[in-house]
Amino acid sequence: MNLRRVLAVAALAATILATGALALDRLFPPDLSRYHARSSETVDANGRLLRAFTTADGKWRLKTTVDDVDPVYLALLKAYEDRRFDDHWGIDPLAAARAAGQWMARGRIVSGASTISMQAARLLEPRRRGLLTKAIQSARALQLEWRYSKREVLAIYLTLAPMGGNLEGVRAASFAYFGKEPRQLSAAEAALLVAIPQSPERRRPERAGKSVQRSGRFHSHQTTPDRRCGNREICPHRSGKPRGNPVRWVGNVAFPYRRA
Repeated sequence: MNLRRVLAVAALAATILATGALALDRLFPPDLSRYHARSSETVDANGRLLRAFTTADGKWRLKTTVDDVDPVYLALLKAYEDRRFDDHWGIDPLAAARAAGQWMARGRIVSGASTISMQAARLLEPRRRGLLTKAIQSARALQLEWRYSKREVLAIYLTLAPMGGNLEGVRAASFAYFGKEPRQLSAAEAALLVAIPQSPERRRPERAGKSVQRSGRFHSHQTTPDRRCGNREICPHRSGKPRGNPVRWVGNVAFPYRRA
């Protein structure tokens, strides 16, 4: 088989794969119903939230975009969850290879390879854990990246991330726990909200420990692993400042929500 024939076969195979992928994308579009089923909001003339209402399924779920959150939060989120989010197409091959190697070497899962895009796919369509589910989430992540921009994929995660109880999304959690918009978060508060989705019920501030219940204070290092984010302004371990800045927890006092 000469080179020209090899190239022709490769081109034909690529065309068939692309056509099949496009067909599957049209036949099975991503289900964004959970993302669109958000809390109704009442705002004042300046756009400040006055009141919000639970969704039909009883969730506090406020739309949250990239512009709604502090850049510090976004930098910490990417450092903690998906370092190469801005570079991959939904799946991180390096992280997947690392996780597979660790699994084969130790016979158990040591670290995951889920990207923010894969987590967004999981939040849109919750399923039981398993290899098949992981494969579906990977395909959906590629589909989300194909259809939407990075900012739009981030918005799905920011709106649906589990934050404990019936709170979903960074903006809802920021109001519930700190009484303010997420663009006003301190670095320590941002670190806490990055960590909560990994274990929402255990890490929610009012259940984080007796010290929180007694004084309403929380330290970010109690929940956030030591991840190197590469930003001197937001990483205390790089700037030389002590870690564990206290977080003031205000509870639901400042949460202007009402059940629908």
